[in-house]
Amino acid sequence: MEDDKPWALVSGAVEHGLYEDLTPIMKQHFQILCYKDFLQNPQLHGPKIQAVLLWDNIPPTDPSTLRSLPSLKVVANGGVGIDHLDVPYINSLGVKVTNTPGVVSDATADMAMGLLLASARKIVQGHQISVDPNTTNHKPQSLMGVEVTGSTMGIIGMGHIGCRIAQRGKGFDMKILYHNRNRRSVEDEQAVGATYCEKMDDLLKESDFVVLAVNLSPETTGLISTRELNLMKPTATLVNISRGRVVDQDALVKALQSETILAAALDVTYPEPLPRDHPLLGLPNVLITPHVGTDTLSTSRKIVQRMVENAVAVLKGQSIPNEVKPK
Repeated sequence: MEDDKPWALVSGAVEHGLYEDLTPIMKQHFQILCYKDFLQNPQLHGPKIQAVLLWDNIPPTDPSTLRSLPSLKVVANGGVGIDHLDVPYINSLGVKVTNTPGVVSDATADMAMGLLLASARKIVQGHQISVDPNTTNHKPQSLMGVEVTGSTMGIIGMGHIGCRIAQRGKGFDMKILYHNRNRRSVEDEQAVGATYCEKMDDLLKESDFVVLAVNLSPETTGLISTRELNLMKPTATLVNISRGRVVDQDALVKALQSETILAAALDVTYPEPLPRDHPLLGLPNVLITPHVGTDTLSTSRKIVQRMVENAVAVLKGQSIPNEVKPK
């Protein structure tokens, strides 16, 4: 019976927008309420909500919103990163937090490799020249790119996503270096041909492409700043598919302007989007995409399915596939 299903609060983008075809996955287990409809009468709707299905940080999980949901049992986040969630506070309300690791790895790794290739081979600039009606020289010297095959890729953060990036790099005969809090097993290293760098400095000095795939935490905030950029080769490119705050953007602007490094390719910034007058937007050696690393229909379906599985497990008192606990 439809009326027997628990209520979930969801983003309007999922229910009515770009991801509308994902709604049936939720409706198999929940009666769903769009956040904008919730705001029309929080006092009426709040007490019946048992799950928040979080997509692109919506619905918000600020204290005011959470206090209006007295029956809430779970905040199910779509995606891996939970830096936008105050997990200890949410837990203090008796509410579980979950995320969706694993299912986002391939799409995000594809994005990392796409950014790397597009930056190295100046694909966006080439497209702009090719479609510009005023173009007279279709192959200017400025389109001379960087060889990817046989180059060295340094991956900082060798979790699920980092390993998938390494697999793709191996397909381009790249030398793979990685730095991680904990060294991977010999089997993992051999599978992708990766070499462990105990010191991140060594990776920065040797890599042609430095790819950031870490979770955002107090330890990784500002991980790449002036000192680290100065260690990189002047011919190196920084690729970031993790979180914007992992990089000191002021230091990055200076490094790109001074040609301390060759280029940057970013799927994440801080904030998102950047102010329209931000200096990064005006640099010719920067490629920026709007945090779309997981945005494929296939991966979006997997994310929503995992969100629902996590939320249902909490409500039924079952083992939770992907519970996030305070560190």
